[in-house]
Amino acid sequence: RVTLLELMMAKVDDKNSVTSEEMDVFVRHANFLAGCFQEQCGAVLKLTVAADAEDEEALVTVHLLDVLCEMTSNNCQLKHLQAFPGLLEAAIDTLRLTHLAGKQSVNIFTATHAVTGQEEISHPAVCFKSHLIRLIGNLCYKNKENQDKV
Repeated sequence: RVTLLELMMAKVDDKNSVTSEEMDVFVRHANFLAGCFQEQCGAVLKLTVAADAEDEEALVTVHLLDVLCEMTSNNCQLKHLQAFPGLLEAAIDTLRLTHLAGKQSVNIFTATHAVTGQEEISHPAVCFKSHLIRLIGNLCYKNKENQDKV
């Protein structure tokens, strides 16, 4: 699943012109990915426990967030995802939970807390909070209704 998400990320990140048929496919995929993220966003909290650092569901959730960030950076997909029911709320709730989890244990979700001495930890969840903030910002971009929710 992670490999598939990385392939999707490469395709979404590709700045070449996209046909209307491909855009329809992207919209359907965006719906599916947004729904998956909503269902699995809590799984990333398992990464706060050292024993679960390789939890597959949590790693998939991290990659789902990356793909959604890229999709919401594209104006064609942005409007559709801004209206997706519950996506903004799920992102905000996950941000709150990761913030609390970071305060209660070693904060692996931000790069500033992931440095020990001179060595940087290469944990898959580093910068997860900043990606959540990016997604929330993208979902609120030029959308008064979502801005009011936040």
